Amino acid sequence: MITPSILLLVAVFFFLSPFIVFASDELIGDWSLQMESGTPSWMSIHKTDGVWDVRMRLYVGSDGPHTDVIMTDGRLAFRIRQNKKTTDTKTVNVGMTNGSLDGVVCTTSPDGSVQHDAFTGIKIPPVSSTPPDLSKVRFGLPTALFNGKDLTGWQPYESDKKMGWHVQDNELVNTTPKADFSATGAYANLRTHAVFEDFWLHVEFNIGEARNSGIYLRGMYEAQVVDRNSRMQGKQGVGAIFGRIEPMKNAGKEGGVWQAYDLTLVDRHITVILNGEKVIDNQPVLGPTAGAVFTDPTQPGPIYLQGDHTSVRFRNIYLAPVVKNEQ
Repeated sequence: MITPSILLLVAVFFFLSPFIVFASDELIGDWSLQMESGTPSWMSIHKTDGVWDVRMRLYVGSDGPHTDVIMTDGRLAFRIRQNKKTTDTKTVNVGMTNGSLDGVVCTTSPDGSVQHDAFTGIKIPPVSSTPPDLSKVRFGLPTALFNGKDLTGWQPYESDKKMGWHVQDNELVNTTPKADFSATGAYANLRTHAVFEDFWLHVEFNIGEARNSGIYLRGMYEAQVVDRNSRMQGKQGVGAIFGRIEPMKNAGKEGGVWQAYDLTLVDRHITVILNGEKVIDNQPVLGPTAGAVFTDPTQPGPIYLQGDHTSVRFRNIYLAPVVKNEQ
């Protein structure tokens, strides 16, 4: 027998179902996250044939795809995939409230204690499937970002870390005892005071054998700095946009030899010329790379040099901003 209460439950279900589906669909896309802790973070949520694909990066961690994804009442819950050596677990709950993204990362330690890091998010417009016509892009005059004399125009990104950056023989030098490839270290990264939108950037670098650094465009996209024989190859090798775009060839040089990057960033498409050879040709970059400190591509960001890895030297750093895009 169908009672009035059952009819009421059915009516409520059919009334709410469109709103639950709509709320879950609102989650689909890429998001720049604002964590309560200040950790630079990014998230991408997509669904194919009813299966959720969830990617989220908390600063230097893996972006997934993450596991144990469950949608309940318009909110998505999942577990962040971490390094096997990591002893804690991280779970995320995210959804839409009154049209705005909100969520929380719960970190559970082996002793059972739990820390909560709430976040909100700004939706990132999709990257255009059509690459920009660079012949129609006008650049301003190149400006020297490094004067060869001192650190004018630069500052450490982390005020609480050791400062290994200094100027020596007209070179911007980072000296650190670190020699391994672990994700972070005790020494500070370096960023420009100024922030930039799209541009062409020329940088020369000298990295030792089996050493590692990086150049972040707008604080978001890392052009990898290693020698040609590094154990890091392909998407993680010299000429790569780290973890995102693999170079067409290894045009790098051996450790201890000066190398040159010419990096063009327009409409979230990147062209990389390494030592005079084009290794990435106007390719879209789909999301910030590991270690990014800025995650919103609609906003300008700094040039950011990795200093928490190993010793490295830079010189002849010039930037020409895009002044007009006729497309």
